[in-house]
Amino acid sequence: MAIQTTTTLRADATEGHMIRAIARYLPTAARVILGLVFLVFGLNGFFNFIPPPSGPVPEGAMALGGALMKSGYLFQLIKGTEVVVGALLLSNLFVPLALALIAPVIVNIAAFHLFLAPEGLALAIGLVALEIYLAWAHRAAFRSMLVARSTPGAR
Repeated sequence: MAIQTTTTLRADATEGHMIRAIARYLPTAARVILGLVFLVFGLNGFFNFIPPPSGPVPEGAMALGGALMKSGYLFQLIKGTEVVVGALLLSNLFVPLALALIAPVIVNIAAFHLFLAPEGLALAIGLVALEIYLAWAHRAAFRSMLVARSTPGAR
């Protein structure tokens, strides 16, 4: 009986250690994954190194993409934001600011795939999940943004 209890305790301790290790490195892994996604796709917006989809693109998706390009600035602004945010996340600098800057882009990516191009919905859901998880992990940095009433200059 004593051997079985010792073995059970050792297994429980190992499992607890494993869970703590995962919890310790999960925010870093999520940050790096999100940073890589936005750095790569942001740079692709300027250099077109990822081949376009081989199948037909839905009409609404084409119309939106065309409108962003025809604006003369909006597509470049979005892709530039993605590059900057990706670099900030990868370098672990100003992470809460990067998460706040990229949030509207992620909302639009999710809406785009939900309404116009459902084949990319899995990636969009993954981005939303990473964003929410990282915002939760850095929730202390957002606490002052979530007050109902604020006085200018007050701490």
